[in-house]
Amino acid sequence: MPEKPAERTDRSAVRSLLRLWPYVRPVRVRLFTAAFVAILASCLSLVIPLVLKWMVDGPVADRDPGGVWLGALYLLLLGIAEALLFGFRRWLVARPLAGVEASMRADLYRRLQRLPVAFHDRWASGQLLSRGTTDLMLLRMFLAFPLTFLVVNTATILVGFVLLFAQDWTLGLVLLAPAVPLVILCSLFETKYSVVARRAQDQVGDLTTVVEESVLGIRIVKGFGRHRSQARAFTALSHRLRTTELGKARLLAGIWGLITSIPELAIGAALVLGTIQVADGSLSAGTLVAFLSTALALRWPVESIGFLLAMSQESATATDRYFEVMDVAEEPGAVTGREDAPATGPGMVFEGVEFRYPDADPDSPPVLAGIDLHIRPGETVALVGGTGSGKTTLTALVPRLHEVTGGRITLDGEDIATMERSHLRELVSVAFEEPTLFSATVGENVTMGAADADERQVRRALSVAQADFVHDLPRGLDTEVGEQGLSLSGGQRQRLALARAVVGEPRFLVLDDPLSALDVHTETLVEAALRRVLERTTAVVVAHRPSTVMLADRVALLSGGRIAAVGTHQELMRDNAEYAWLMSGAGDGGPERTERACEGTGAAGDAGRSPGDEDAGPPGRRPDDEEERGAERQVPAEEGSSR
Repeated sequence: MPEKPAERTDRSAVRSLLRLWPYVRPVRVRLFTAAFVAILASCLSLVIPLVLKWMVDGPVADRDPGGVWLGALYLLLLGIAEALLFGFRRWLVARPLAGVEASMRADLYRRLQRLPVAFHDRWASGQLLSRGTTDLMLLRMFLAFPLTFLVVNTATILVGFVLLFAQDWTLGLVLLAPAVPLVILCSLFETKYSVVARRAQDQVGDLTTVVEESVLGIRIVKGFGRHRSQARAFTALSHRLRTTELGKARLLAGIWGLITSIPELAIGAALVLGTIQVADGSLSAGTLVAFLSTALALRWPVESIGFLLAMSQESATATDRYFEVMDVAEEPGAVTGREDAPATGPGMVFEGVEFRYPDADPDSPPVLAGIDLHIRPGETVALVGGTGSGKTTLTALVPRLHEVTGGRITLDGEDIATMERSHLRELVSVAFEEPTLFSATVGENVTMGAADADERQVRRALSVAQADFVHDLPRGLDTEVGEQGLSLSGGQRQRLALARAVVGEPRFLVLDDPLSALDVHTETLVEAALRRVLERTTAVVVAHRPSTVMLADRVALLSGGRIAAVGTHQELMRDNAEYAWLMSGAGDGGPERTERACEGTGAAGDAGRSPGDEDAGPPGRRPDDEEERGAERQVPAEEGSSR
């Protein structure tokens, strides 16, 4: 079940909504004008009771048909004017508020692009989607209607009570009596409703996450016949959301019922008292009609308080959810004032690099510790290690997808922490084990690696990646690959991702097992072309198979978050038992090759082990039986994260 990324704040609704001011300020003139127009239109409705008073005490009492028709004309004109003013108000707010919503959505998208990878690791995508869609739609609706009418209805109620007290102060006090209990009820309602509103909006985010995962993982769902379990998970979340929404409805029904009934009782009491006053001659019939008409005109402004408060609370919650993302610090830029260290040689250098995930237990060991590695200019180094050794994490530090927590990484002698990210990512190009393509054309996906790449460079990159299948697609480079590139095979997606990495002819290249989805023949062709590219760049390649390792000039063995050995493939096969064990299960030689590799390295490997290492794991094992040999032939699969 997706977890909520943040708890609700105790900030008041008013303070939360005031945070929208920077977005509203550019359109404040139109919004203030719209509020003034709405107040004017609402106050026109309060003139109608005065016309009725004149008609009852004048033309009606004097039996003057002409005066009655004149009064009817006045009422018609007032109604038309009120309708036109409300239509004008709607026109005033429609365009600017659509612009406010668009501006907020654009800011949210920009912020999401600039937030660190660690943030995206923690937050469910559905929670972010709901903030960019449902929450922003709520805010636009609030600014267009509830906010305006909170002001308008407040002004209307104040003006209305002035007119009521002017007509008869005793009846005015009768209608004012419910004000105190209504204020108390609204305060209690606001407190309870804010909690339920936050819960409902978080649950919408959870539901969105489940739907998104089910759609993106539809092949897995269908392939394993898990549609029933997914449907049960969706139904459980839907039921939870339904229960919360019913709770909201009960709260709203309760406050609306009380806000409606209490003023109605007051109007009934005023009607009885006013009728008695008319009967004893202390009040004119026209005044009573005007008084009751004014009271009835105030029914909507009073009764709408519950509805407007509910929308205000939901909007305040949506604002809090929006700014939970906007308040997260962006990826740090170039670090200024960093203590200068002696210049290192050219190439890619790791000096005492340490990394610990931000949410890791402070007492837990770091994922990477004391990494020292110098990759010379034009050299390719393969990173080899077992599952969980930290290979993927180490490669993610080079383009600063994560920040080192100790030591430093330099490119041609310059600390990457002091570089602007845009410059760093122009120097470093990456290809990940899991290729991600976007709903765009093949050409657009490839040129994401170099926006200014021309067609010649694109075709060269496709050739290096053996992705010439592109030319056989219906529209060639202009073919849309669909969401996640699922219209292509896994190998095709991986080749396009590799083409994206090499299209800009980068100075530094980071490849995370880029050939894992290719068949043997295609892999051989890609490796042959890739060697020519690697001759002109400084590269680090995560490798699991000897064929990929052979692309490298040297190999670095990563074990337990540390560099255990560095050398050529042949040197490590001869001198390092752990490396030989890792490589023995990755080739095509089967059990015989496994035995030969281990026999060739057993003495050297055992010689380098301490007496207490008998139970230390793979390096000391020999494939003596068929079951063990079968197990050792399995290739350790690199995890998405080394945690």
